[in-house]
Amino acid sequence: MSVPQVARKIVTAIPGPKSQALEEEHKKYVSAGVGQGMPIFAQSASGSTITDVDGNRFIDLASGIAVTGVGNCAPEVVKAVQDEVTKLTHTNFATTPYENYIDVCKKLAEHTPGDFPKKSVLVNSGAEAVENAIKIARRYTGRSAIVVMENAFHGRTNLTMAMTTKSMPYKQGFGAFAPDIYRVPFSYPLRDAFGADGAAAAKAATDKIELLVGSANVAAIIAEPIQGEGGFIVPAEGFLSGLADWAHEHDVLYISDEIQAGFCRSGKWFACEYDGVTPDLITTAKALGGGMPIAAVTGRAEIMDSVQPGGIGGTYGGNPVSCASALAAVGIMEKLDLPAKAAHIGEVVDSLLGPLVGEVPTVAEVRGHGAMIGIEFVKAGTMEPNKELVGRITKRTIQEGLIMLTCGINGNVIRLLPPLVITDDELTEAIEVLKEIIIEESAK
Repeated sequence: MSVPQVARKIVTAIPGPKSQALEEEHKKYVSAGVGQGMPIFAQSASGSTITDVDGNRFIDLASGIAVTGVGNCAPEVVKAVQDEVTKLTHTNFATTPYENYIDVCKKLAEHTPGDFPKKSVLVNSGAEAVENAIKIARRYTGRSAIVVMENAFHGRTNLTMAMTTKSMPYKQGFGAFAPDIYRVPFSYPLRDAFGADGAAAAKAATDKIELLVGSANVAAIIAEPIQGEGGFIVPAEGFLSGLADWAHEHDVLYISDEIQAGFCRSGKWFACEYDGVTPDLITTAKALGGGMPIAAVTGRAEIMDSVQPGGIGGTYGGNPVSCASALAAVGIMEKLDLPAKAAHIGEVVDSLLGPLVGEVPTVAEVRGHGAMIGIEFVKAGTMEPNKELVGRITKRTIQEGLIMLTCGINGNVIRLLPPLVITDDELTEAIEVLKEIIIEESAK
């Protein structure tokens, strides 16, 4: 490896002896169903680096799956959590409410798209947010059918499994699934017949809705503005807006699932803004909490108020400590203008990896918005997905001090989700390492 270690620091074999010992404990006590992406065990983290129990320091290009956008252990977040936990640990908002739950809802109303009155409900996770968005849509419209996209991922609960495309590992053996879920094609410019014609792709999708379901039966369409687990697929311009326009013409709600793409990750506060979409409901989680568990459904006030009291919510939803963390995280996003920082990250990555398309025959596309970037790999001379190559690349990157994730229906996409506070030096070091490995492994 020609790239010198600066932010990275590898002092043992990977995994080191302490990680190996913990792996034995992991196998003994943790369900195998949880899975494990990395062979190391984290001990501490700061900003854009994670240090394992053996003292190895890694550059983080995963952000805990897009959670630590403001950096790991951001000082403002740490202080907010420490201060709040000395005052309130839990009351349940529906039992004894508290101020910072309301404050988070204010921030959601301020930053989500749309200049109309908005309200929110706070919950624990992205899947729970999606579940509640579907409940709200069905309650408001009096209809039951939900339209989802091919390649979508919405969670691991029974309803969200039904809404998710990929069977293994998310759905295998867990049926039967919730009914009245209908799947239509998502715009995939690299691979579908419509390419950059998003309007035509939207027309094909809405025609299928009419054929399969009939608009009068549809409560909502839900789409990720950039598909996450599906492969970091950026739809062609005009696709999302075409879906939203059709929905509003037929009194169907449009839901934007911004759980992975939202809160500055894409270079805008919310990725649906790229296509000029103003959703009726929007689901958020991950980066909202700055590392603490919190999620939300935000939407038009009249839609959110259509639910009877007690119909949405939960014991831990909007926990006061998580709300304090969320307010601190959003404050960092505002202060540092993290949408602009994300856009800059995207430009740096594209300048370094973009030329590989055309130069390296296994690199089909480098795509994304802002700091949400996917690299799709194929077998040379074909468009056949190359999962095996991605496996070799990621096996080497952890050895060289990078933490990163893969995605895609066929497992042939590397996804980059660095903390939005990553420095240019850290980012350049990481991407140069990745680039060198891609070139070397593609040549084998």
